[in-house]
Amino acid sequence: MKTAKPVKHVIVDDSFWKKYKQVVAEEVIPYQWKALNDELPDTEPSHAIENFRIAAGESSGEYYGTVFQDSDLAKWLETVAFSLRDHPNSALEERADEVIDLLGRAQAEDGYLNTYYLLKEPDNRWTNLRDNHELYCAGHFIEAAVAYYETTGKTKLLHIMEKYVDLIQQIFGTEEGKRKGYPGHEEIELALIKLYDVTAKDQYLKLAQYFIEQRGQYPIYFVEEQEKRKHIQTEPTWNDDNNINFGLGFEYQQAHQPVREQKEAVGHAVRAVYLYIAMADLAAKTGDASLLQTCETLWDDVTNHKMYITAGIGSTVNAEAFTCHHDLPNDSMYCETCASVGLAFWANRMLRLAPDRKYADVLERALYNGTISGMDLDGKRFFYVNPLEVNRFQKSRKDQEHVKTERQKWFFCACCPPNLARMIASVEDNMYTQTEDTLYTHLYIASKVNMTLSGQEIEITQTHHYPWDADLALSIHVTEPTAFKWALRIPGWCKQAEVKVNGEVISLDHLEKGYVEIQRTWKDGDMVTLHLAMPVERIRSNPLVSMNQQQVALQRGPVVYCLEEADNGANLAGLRLPKDNPVTEEFSENLLGGIVKLTIEGYRVKGSNALYSSEPPELVPQQITAIPYYAWCNRAKGEMRVWVYES
Repeated sequence: MKTAKPVKHVIVDDSFWKKYKQVVAEEVIPYQWKALNDELPDTEPSHAIENFRIAAGESSGEYYGTVFQDSDLAKWLETVAFSLRDHPNSALEERADEVIDLLGRAQAEDGYLNTYYLLKEPDNRWTNLRDNHELYCAGHFIEAAVAYYETTGKTKLLHIMEKYVDLIQQIFGTEEGKRKGYPGHEEIELALIKLYDVTAKDQYLKLAQYFIEQRGQYPIYFVEEQEKRKHIQTEPTWNDDNNINFGLGFEYQQAHQPVREQKEAVGHAVRAVYLYIAMADLAAKTGDASLLQTCETLWDDVTNHKMYITAGIGSTVNAEAFTCHHDLPNDSMYCETCASVGLAFWANRMLRLAPDRKYADVLERALYNGTISGMDLDGKRFFYVNPLEVNRFQKSRKDQEHVKTERQKWFFCACCPPNLARMIASVEDNMYTQTEDTLYTHLYIASKVNMTLSGQEIEITQTHHYPWDADLALSIHVTEPTAFKWALRIPGWCKQAEVKVNGEVISLDHLEKGYVEIQRTWKDGDMVTLHLAMPVERIRSNPLVSMNQQQVALQRGPVVYCLEEADNGANLAGLRLPKDNPVTEEFSENLLGGIVKLTIEGYRVKGSNALYSSEPPELVPQQITAIPYYAWCNRAKGEMRVWVYES
């Protein structure tokens, strides 16, 4: 199995993503720091920093927060690490160093580091892996340690986490006297493989492999664990009742079967994609063909049967979980921000295993739609749930109270804001992969990057206004002519593309899994230009998605659109898009941070006083306006919908 490695150290100079990265650096990181220190008025306190101060003996009080409160701080540290790459900030780095020092002071002598158990149940470590997120929190701190080391070269957090992992290694495994457990919420598996990447210590890869291979083995560890808890004094959890795992059984944690036997994505969507990321990473490291095949099977199940047009996944509020094929409601849906972020991370890993447009298309769909919809444009409010329809009935429905009509300042369960922030801060890491003599370009983000190909240093500069403009230019700088293969993705949404090298047209008759491969000896100043036609498309659902019948969604390039009450008035369900009416596109620089706005002449169904009638409704002409889905709810509060009835 020949895998590609990611290309890092890309300098983003993109009008779309540079703005987002700047918001993360200047607004989100300071805002979340205030949240972690309970300095935001009228919001749920976090107490995350205070928990560590108490654990370090530097403050008094009791533990507060969810059992996974530590992970919010870990993701903040990881975001800081990524942001420092292109927004150097000595004061912020010093603050991060102080946090790392605090972690070191809070760490137990044997390496243990989890404030919930250090403060609340010090005698009950490792007694509830199913619910209490010890290994999950450890995983996020490992990821933070790796990112901080790669950016700053500082090793203190790395050493803190290696000490913790050494303890975990003593506790878990198949050897005599060890616990045969694994995390209820996957995360440490993928983190251990990152730790292996920067340390080259085989024991970390083997521990990740153990956690992946042990999951779902019979007897199910969580049953044994729960039985043992009956004989110790431990805090009861939300899951210790007859309705275990929201009635889903061990499918909730993807622990119902050994991973290689799993053919369908089930259970909690975030847990699932974190597991699949780790499986893909392990397959890449070990060359395990059967594990790769399982990843591909699960990928096809998610993206062909259970994914929204925005790359949202996890359609039900019950357990934040996958349901059955084609069950994709728009108003009662869940689609946690973390789930779309996790899907983007998984797509990134699948691209390393096999450069295939189907992975990059989903990655791009997630990045431009279902992830960044989770944050407003100024980085101060957030969605946990990302609906495709907000209507006037939801406020009266108990079963849809999870759907918010406006973003929130913060959450008691605040996993999504820092997860989104770390994704945005590292978005450039998704752009390229390479082998020794081949460069794969998966995403088009205006930028500059230096790398080594065929033993020579090369520089690639992307210049364009994607995703709004269809014309892109990519130039090469080399000190001497260099032969290598350059594979550029032609997006699946693009029906008409043109690629030229120095003005000479390149044939697109034989794409390799969606990539045009250009093999040549490249000279300094060579220029590749792409025209990726992006007319507005009317997208229709598979007929089995019953909720969307006779409706269309508008998409331009990678961007999915929606209608908002702010532009179109109330009762968006009463609007009709005529089948053949043209769509007008206009770039509005001062609207919602600069977007292409769509308008179309359509109709509104005129209501009558009768609740039911045999008379056909009157259609009143109305201009209909659509904006990018990610930008909704940045003006007036009101209705929104992605799928619109076609007449």
